[in-house]
Amino acid sequence: MKRLLIVAHAPSPNTRRLRDAAVRGARHPDIDAVEVVVKAPFDAAPEDIRSCDAILLGTTENLGYMSGALKDFFDRSYYPVLEEKQGLPCALYVRAGHDGTGTRRAVEGIVTGLRWRWVQEPLILRGEWQEEFIEQVEELGLFLAAGLEAGVL
Repeated sequence: MKRLLIVAHAPSPNTRRLRDAAVRGARHPDIDAVEVVVKAPFDAAPEDIRSCDAILLGTTENLGYMSGALKDFFDRSYYPVLEEKQGLPCALYVRAGHDGTGTRRAVEGIVTGLRWRWVQEPLILRGEWQEEFIEQVEELGLFLAAGLEAGVL
């Protein structure tokens, strides 16, 4: 059984809806061989990364940067997993009130240092809230889980 780790900062009702959509997609009924583990950034630890086969990161845009919670997760996990999890398939969604550029760039810099492997371009959910964000994040979760199950990630 493969394991998908979802680490998502969800401080508001809408960001919780995004996290839940990612989980719903990853736990699609047609996917049998993927365990989905969901953690808030403050609760996730290096052991969670060590035990996963792919990771989906979710964050808000905070002052043009990732959430402090996601940054804390990276600060605690970076060196403990640096050597052993190179090549880890990863994806990102950002709930951006503005443009998400700084947030994306910051996460990409850390992921590059970790030598993780992007499986698709980061999903930036820009501007005012749109219900279609839910579907986009659900599809991202499904894409990751299906890719893991098929062995293509």
